[in-house]
Amino acid sequence: MDMAEARHFPLPRLAGQLRFDEPMHRHTTWRTGGCAQRAYFPLDLQDLARFLRSLPAAEPVQFVGLGSNLLVRDGGVRGTVVFTHGALKQVDLTARPDQAPLVYAEAGVAAPKVARFAANHGMRGAEFLAGIPGTVGGALAMNAGCYGSETWDVVHMVLTLTRAGEIRRRSPAEFDVSYRHVALRGGGRREDEPLAPHASRLTPHAEEFFAAAWFRFAPGDGEESRRVIKELLQRRIASQPLGEPNAGSVFRNPPGDYAARLIESCGLKGFAIGGAMVSRKHSNFIVNTGTATSADIEALIEHVQKTVKERCGVLLEREVRIIGERQ
Repeated sequence: MDMAEARHFPLPRLAGQLRFDEPMHRHTTWRTGGCAQRAYFPLDLQDLARFLRSLPAAEPVQFVGLGSNLLVRDGGVRGTVVFTHGALKQVDLTARPDQAPLVYAEAGVAAPKVARFAANHGMRGAEFLAGIPGTVGGALAMNAGCYGSETWDVVHMVLTLTRAGEIRRRSPAEFDVSYRHVALRGGGRREDEPLAPHASRLTPHAEEFFAAAWFRFAPGDGEESRRVIKELLQRRIASQPLGEPNAGSVFRNPPGDYAARLIESCGLKGFAIGGAMVSRKHSNFIVNTGTATSADIEALIEHVQKTVKERCGVLLEREVRIIGERQ
């Protein structure tokens, strides 16, 4: 990749920080990946909107939160990567007349922080968010869930940010939501809008990105919610390889079954390619044992899929997102 391309268009004065050739292994939980041509760390939501308006229409843009659930290939990422964590960080209560308040959280807020915030304000129903190792933006984009609950179960309204830097408010009725899947209905376009260069699918290179959400939770006992959060975190520590670099669950659970069970039944627990290994603690996790490249991890993902398909007749679908170019 010719990183000199990164400097071929003029840039405005920016309130945030723009970096060139940013090593992505510093920003992913697998600790692998090549460089991003451009990396932008916005000051806040309004600054990010201005930055997006300044980019050429054909410039590819990727949003990254905590870098969990993400594999960046070793050849790096063309275009611009926007880092939301630490910038889109507001979390607050929004009052409603004669109704319980909503929790407002921007896309860069870690999901466990929302769980704690809700508990500290006497709300219940957010506890499961403590088990999601990512940000609000990522949880919205994939309808992340655990322990029997999913993100969109508690969404009241969302803010999206278009590729052109326009902030929009959308209701859940405007989205098709299912297990680990979220998409704007009708491609996300108003009928009077021309088709953009990339269809609006809230996927890599999508024309709209999640910027924030309002969550509705029931009134509850804060102390009890904190007890549940602590219990869920202890379950996570006991069952997942949190001491090794990983990206969370690699595969979606197929209908009526569990990816981990299928992988283990094929004898793949502990199987390794290079520095990437199927976790011995939880077989739906792939860990970086210290020397893994993204190519090792991707090859292991493909090997697991091929083996489970051949032996069990089930094609496991990836839950992790893969971006960038092979080296």
